[in-house]
Amino acid sequence: MAKQKDDGSYDGSQIQVLEGLEPVRKRPGMYIGSTGYDGVHHLIKEIADNSIDEAIAGFATKIDVIIREDGGLTVVDDGRGIPVDKHEKTGLSTLETVLTVLHAGGKFGGGGYKVSSGLHGVGSSVVNALSTTMIAEVVQKGELYRIEFERGATKSPLKKIGKTDRPTGTTITFYPDPTIFKETVEFDYKWVVNYLRHQAYLTKGIYVAVRDERTKDRAAFYFEGGIQSYVKHLNIGKDVVSDSVFYVERQVEDSMVEVAIQYNDTFVETVKPFANNVLTPDGGTHLIGFRSAMTRVINDYARKSSLLKEKEDNLSGDDIREGLTAIILVKLPDPQFEGQTKNKLGNPEVRRYVEQVMNEYFSYYLDENPNVAKKIVGKALLAARARKAARAARDNVIRKGALDGLSLPGKLSDCSSKDPSASELYIVEGDSAGGSAKSGRDSKTQAILPLRGKVLNVERARLDRMLGNNEIVSLIKAMGVGISDQFDVSGLRYHRIIIMTDADVDGSHISTLLLTFFFRYMQEVIDGGYVYLAKPPLFLLRQGTKKYYAYSDEEKVEIINRLISERRERGVVIDETADVNKQAGITLLQRYKGLGEMDAEQLWDTTMNPENRVLIQVRVEDAEKSDAIFTKLMGDQVDLRKSFIQSRAKSLSLEDLDI
Repeated sequence: MAKQKDDGSYDGSQIQVLEGLEPVRKRPGMYIGSTGYDGVHHLIKEIADNSIDEAIAGFATKIDVIIREDGGLTVVDDGRGIPVDKHEKTGLSTLETVLTVLHAGGKFGGGGYKVSSGLHGVGSSVVNALSTTMIAEVVQKGELYRIEFERGATKSPLKKIGKTDRPTGTTITFYPDPTIFKETVEFDYKWVVNYLRHQAYLTKGIYVAVRDERTKDRAAFYFEGGIQSYVKHLNIGKDVVSDSVFYVERQVEDSMVEVAIQYNDTFVETVKPFANNVLTPDGGTHLIGFRSAMTRVINDYARKSSLLKEKEDNLSGDDIREGLTAIILVKLPDPQFEGQTKNKLGNPEVRRYVEQVMNEYFSYYLDENPNVAKKIVGKALLAARARKAARAARDNVIRKGALDGLSLPGKLSDCSSKDPSASELYIVEGDSAGGSAKSGRDSKTQAILPLRGKVLNVERARLDRMLGNNEIVSLIKAMGVGISDQFDVSGLRYHRIIIMTDADVDGSHISTLLLTFFFRYMQEVIDGGYVYLAKPPLFLLRQGTKKYYAYSDEEKVEIINRLISERRERGVVIDETADVNKQAGITLLQRYKGLGEMDAEQLWDTTMNPENRVLIQVRVEDAEKSDAIFTKLMGDQVDLRKSFIQSRAKSLSLEDLDI
């Protein structure tokens, strides 16, 4: 870009000074991450987290969320109520200060909260700035106060309304601004339910409820067992090593450490670390301390009990965590999160706290439950043997140079482009469809990998068995990301991995098998937005020389009705008693049973041409729900799968799984 000519006009008038909440409206993404679906729902979290903090501090016992018919959302708690007295620094009421001033809140010391999920004090004021209207009602000592805002500015000052039966509490109602959230301002009831359920698990003894005035749906949660109940919930549908859940809650200095553990017979680790009720998906010091203690305690027990022989190597952390389900919850007065998104905890002292508690109390648990301890160690020993076998198998199938094509699978018809962002890999069911896809593709950007038969169900297979399956090995090689501890998503050779199968039961099964593989062993590929499902058409309709493709029964009816309407507009007399195909002038109606029925041109036109094709991006919106679905569909609990199919078979398609 050419350098602009300096005309000497750069002066102070060109420097913007954003006051109050203007920066939030100017750059909302800096405060809530996005202005799409996620951003709208982040607003709920910012307000509801304040009520949760009241519960964590022991001042609230009940939280109600109401999704309003007019597009707003209300959060009600029975906590202390935001103070309404005059704030000495701003001269405004404390309530107005909290809702209009960035970095104003009770979470910076001063005794307001010993523990809170809030860190930067921007939550409530940010929601106010990004709402067309916010109404705050506070009850203090039986007196009701009310204040109203418009796009962050005070519209109606704080007023005392009068007496109320409630002794204390806070009610916040807000309406997301459609000029900010252009994609949607509608709240998702399911999202709210999932969020509140998690908070109920993490704050034992609190009652939370949601009511949707639009649909009359409602839900409520109360878990006396807290994170013990959470662990049991995560293990539903899985065979557990023991019905008992290890649980400990101990205070260390000024912090609280709470851990719940239960093993199952799967090959995956499910460990969720939280700090002050905030999920930290990237872990942090609490997770490091937990893993270190687990490895040390189990190896010590295995040695002491002669389950691990003197000459045998120690069990690795990966071996020990196979089949582990655990919740780690730490509560501390000054959490140091990495950024406003709070993905990782940084407090160095927390590692020591967690290690101290786990070293002492998990050791007691193993000593007092020798049968359970032996099963845990036995499972880890099996994992260690499988890991060694997998390493040998992996060394045979993954070689240096795989990323530049030196050891790509022979069945792969690669594309000529070496730019991953422009390259696509079609995983195709069968050699017949693979042949059509190869002939019809754009060879510059589209690679074809045909799979023979159904791939291995990896839900019930360790890595060593997976690497003995030719189809899985071909897929790993083609993608170029490696597997297990050598997995590296940055090596991905194609930024669109497109699963293209027949639109029938077998095709859906193959797609589900492949999605199981990606979810269990390459979730970063899904998280990066690289996995798609192709949607081939079900029908070919012809009217004269024109062709129309329909991707569902409903779309077929829409096309036929449109063609009938167009014929009427042209003055054609329609015989209402005739077959609808004749009414529409359709001379041929073909129902595709599989991709192999299409020639190369048809496959390109309908399913591979970027201008016409329909692709469904696979996203993991709720990892817990996804885990449960794969356990039901692909695990060995036949009754669970049967019940799932019977209750949904008539209406469910693969894209409806919402994983």
